[in-house]
Amino acid sequence: MPRAGCRRLVRSAGPGRARRDVRGVSRLARTAAVPVVPQVWRIPLLGDFVNGYILRDDDGQVTLVDMGIKSSGAKVMAALASIGSGPSDVTRLLLTHAHPDHAGGAAHVARETGQRFGIHEDDAASAAAGTAPPRDPTTFLGRLTNRLPGGGFPPVPVGETFTDGQLLPFAGGIEVVHTPGHSPGHVAYLLRESGVLITGDSIFNVRGLRWPIKSFCTDFRLTTKTAHRLAELDYTTAGFTHGPHLSDNPREHIRRFLATHPVEG
Repeated sequence: MPRAGCRRLVRSAGPGRARRDVRGVSRLARTAAVPVVPQVWRIPLLGDFVNGYILRDDDGQVTLVDMGIKSSGAKVMAALASIGSGPSDVTRLLLTHAHPDHAGGAAHVARETGQRFGIHEDDAASAAAGTAPPRDPTTFLGRLTNRLPGGGFPPVPVGETFTDGQLLPFAGGIEVVHTPGHSPGHVAYLLRESGVLITGDSIFNVRGLRWPIKSFCTDFRLTTKTAHRLAELDYTTAGFTHGPHLSDNPREHIRRFLATHPVEG
């Protein structure tokens, strides 16, 4: 009898609904933030393939960097909860660039936190319009994508725009490093105090270091040129937006990659 009673209790909630709720909770529960260094976490938004980042000051104020695809907004907030912070702790929102796999969840996070986003001035209009910058016209897929509608994301509320070399006075000081090519306003963020470089999409760390997909860039040759800036900076951890972070001499790994993967013709 007790077992039958249990079955009736589950059915009363509606089997289909119960299964959906459990799956939804499980998905969000799995979005736990991964420690990178003290007070910096990586958010796996599509496994390790797409990442956001959480930066927390000693006073508890939180900065979020990159929000994944459109459905990732709730995962960002779940990851925030996993470190004991909430929407009211978030005081700043940043994007590395205006592509749908980084800005897709931004509108959701902006609503949850009541904050607007900072982004480089050359990508600000694209982010605000919810449209990715043009793709590389030297590739067939890039030309085709430029002609087709769609591929956008919910418009992002932009509150501040940045320029190269600007020092943001939070999270121990964040240097804006303009690395255009993947998009016109693509940037890396150098966290000076913690020694973490958030690379953006200049270089992927997917089964090893590699270039981003050529047709997804606005100008692939420029991407491979400006990526060399990453080898000139001072950091001890590289936080990739595609792939796991590297803490074992990452600058040397990046230098070696750049030396062995020269600019393509």
